[in-house]
Amino acid sequence: MATPTVPAGGAAERAPHALPGATADRLAAHIVAAGGRTAVIPAPFTGEPLATVPISDADDVRAAYERARAAQRAWARRSPRERAEPFLRLADALVARREEILDIIQLETGKARRHAMEEFLDVALCSLYYARRAPRLLRPRRRQGMMPGLTRVRELRHPKGVVGLISPWNYPFGLGAGDIAPALMAGNAVVHKPDTQTCLSSLWVLDLLVALGLPRDVWQIVVGDPADIGDPLVDGADYVSFTGSTRGGTAIAERVAPRLTGYSLELGGKNPMIVMADADVERTARGAVRACFTNAGQLCISIERMYVHEDVYDRFVPRFVELAKGMRLGTGLDFEAEMGSLTHRRQLEAVTRHVDQAVERGATVLAGGRARPDVGPLFYEPTVLADVTGDMDLYGDETFGPVVAVYRYRDEDDAIARANDTPYGLNASVWTRDVARGRRVAARIQAGSVNVNDGYGAAYASYDAPMGGMKRSGVGRRHGADGLLRFTEVQTIASQHLMDLEPPGRLGYDTFAGAMATGVKVMKRLRIK
Repeated sequence: MATPTVPAGGAAERAPHALPGATADRLAAHIVAAGGRTAVIPAPFTGEPLATVPISDADDVRAAYERARAAQRAWARRSPRERAEPFLRLADALVARREEILDIIQLETGKARRHAMEEFLDVALCSLYYARRAPRLLRPRRRQGMMPGLTRVRELRHPKGVVGLISPWNYPFGLGAGDIAPALMAGNAVVHKPDTQTCLSSLWVLDLLVALGLPRDVWQIVVGDPADIGDPLVDGADYVSFTGSTRGGTAIAERVAPRLTGYSLELGGKNPMIVMADADVERTARGAVRACFTNAGQLCISIERMYVHEDVYDRFVPRFVELAKGMRLGTGLDFEAEMGSLTHRRQLEAVTRHVDQAVERGATVLAGGRARPDVGPLFYEPTVLADVTGDMDLYGDETFGPVVAVYRYRDEDDAIARANDTPYGLNASVWTRDVARGRRVAARIQAGSVNVNDGYGAAYASYDAPMGGMKRSGVGRRHGADGLLRFTEVQTIASQHLMDLEPPGRLGYDTFAGAMATGVKVMKRLRIK
């Protein structure tokens, strides 16, 4: 079996995998933590210490909420245009300091630089989108009143208050700053808990935004184990935004239910890809590599199930396998590697467990299927499996690693039914030369986003459109107007003029009711309602 290669600058000639001590200390100072406990962050590429950060406790979380609430009141009094100004400056600042943040993302996550670049673009473009549109989306709006000309209605948008935001370790920069930007522009303050392993990129962008004019206390960062600080973090929030596992999202929903606190949850997925009979084999195979193995498969919208029409299966699958086997693995802080490392030891163990069990129960390894400690301690080869069946955990459970199962199908309806045969509904992909047909198939797939002739990026990076999950893949949406307005409370103010909603003078109610009924017919005829 061919072995994925290691490029120059990879295992043999690694770039320095360390963060300057002064940089680490400056960033760590932004963590709210007074107890003196610390944690060492290991570099996934090497296993060596990357940085030491202070760890927050429950009292620190409560202190963070106190600071955030005090700062939020003044922040909310600023106009939406004023609140957007630091984020307008952010785009240029990110471009100027691109190499610095790409290094940090790679060092804390272990991902390839080309995948770190996706995070860079995500924050730059998403924050710019909201900085341009927040003033318009948040402005008071006139709405049609009950009695035209006599009832005047305005819709106002108020911030929730202080948002408790929990971001994941797999895309810490994009899914941290990318959600915090609209929350802040909506007038909220934020108490943010990034994953400890990948908190450096969030600390870096907070440090940068403060230099660009963001009030220091409107974004508080706490770091610690969910068992220690999760409950006070959720309990103190006026709204909770969470990206992570379905299990974690369910626990948060149960925790906030007694207080009727709002939340948005972007959760797990077991995302399908349908390759139709007329698909361009070469284009689809290359697109599938990206869809399955970006960030070593540690992407909630990556493809883990692939349904290939029988007419193209014997051409597509060998080409896809060839490309997977030829992927370049590496640890260099450059763009040579096509796939990087897993981030956590527990993730390597989970991927290994899924693949080993599947093989023991009869799955066929077409590519990969093993760890690569010769490249780095948490590397696992891009893996393609056939003959995966329902008695294997990999069949229905999210693997969250560089593993995909391929299946043959004959009938379009069958492929759609199999794609929908999951409790999840986050993302899907359809490949065909007939885009109109692809859109029709996409509309039948139960997923919050479906990409035609792309794996995930076309939908996700279209910031004007909402992104989120159906079924057990989540509640609420990021991106688009929904991604900003979820962080607001909507208020309707209606004023009544000239006459009340009661019969005027001595007019009897029967006569009044008849006049109102006639008014309904008139409004219909004049298309007023």
